Amino acid sequence: MTLSLLATGLFTTTALTRNDAQTSLPAGIHTTKQIDYTNPSTLVAALQNQDVLIITLSGTAPKDDQYKLIDAAIQAGVRFIMPNEWSPDTADEALCRDVPMFGYKVGVRDYIAEKGKGKTSYIAMTTGFWYEWMLAMPAAYGFDFGKKSVVFFDEGETVISHSTLPHVGRAVAALLSLPIEADGGEDAPGCLTHYANKQVYTCSLTASQKDMFASVLRVTGSKEEDWQVTYESAKERHEEGLRAMKGGDWSGMARAMATRVFYKDECGNFEKTRGTLDGLLGLQEDDLDEATRAAIKRSQEVKFGH
Repeated sequence: MTLSLLATGLFTTTALTRNDAQTSLPAGIHTTKQIDYTNPSTLVAALQNQDVLIITLSGTAPKDDQYKLIDAAIQAGVRFIMPNEWSPDTADEALCRDVPMFGYKVGVRDYIAEKGKGKTSYIAMTTGFWYEWMLAMPAAYGFDFGKKSVVFFDEGETVISHSTLPHVGRAVAALLSLPIEADGGEDAPGCLTHYANKQVYTCSLTASQKDMFASVLRVTGSKEEDWQVTYESAKERHEEGLRAMKGGDWSGMARAMATRVFYKDECGNFEKTRGTLDGLLGLQEDDLDEATRAAIKRSQEVKFGH
């Protein structure tokens, strides 16, 4: 994401890092500021004179950290916050009911809208799951590349919307490159203020598990008969994942989250149900096989639970 922002040449970027952070940052970032979540004044100071705060916290970060950043941004007068959304469609009530970690994001949006009234607004970017991450995890999309096995949910034909990580970066950069206000102060889709306190949707791949499998066969040069193919009920797999989580098996989280978007209620296909900004932003689809190749590479580099 940072590289996409820097590539535009339009932004002055500031990275916020914890005092004890070991993460290396991309070259080209204009400023780095250290913050201490236990000292809110460091957050406020770091966010002075910023127009946009983009929150990309790890899923394992304390939930309070996001709220601390939001409070500091509002106090510092930041105009727009892009909260830690980056997920399937959390405007879908049934999805949020069945996957509590998605429902949490609704509360974050409501908090910004209420606390930032007249001062700070959110723009929440819905991206779908990151394709090359989820396809790499056997517990998520059911593909185990080492064992050459795949589990199809129901018939494996439910279509869902995804983004690759590079696409997410391009989408953020393109969105924030829009003028803040339209000429004459009109509310128009071509300006940022039009999206204040709204969700926006972007995706670069819309595919079913069987589409993914066809891509895997092309990329690996294997044949369907080389693979062990099984089928499971999406609903039962989702519920089993929730039970596993309650029992302390955190691979259940991937099963619960990923499988729920493959229900036949089309909650996972927001390209169809909501539409996207990709045309307005000039964004193109990703190549499915290239994304699959990246997922296979990731599966070889990272050890995942099943």
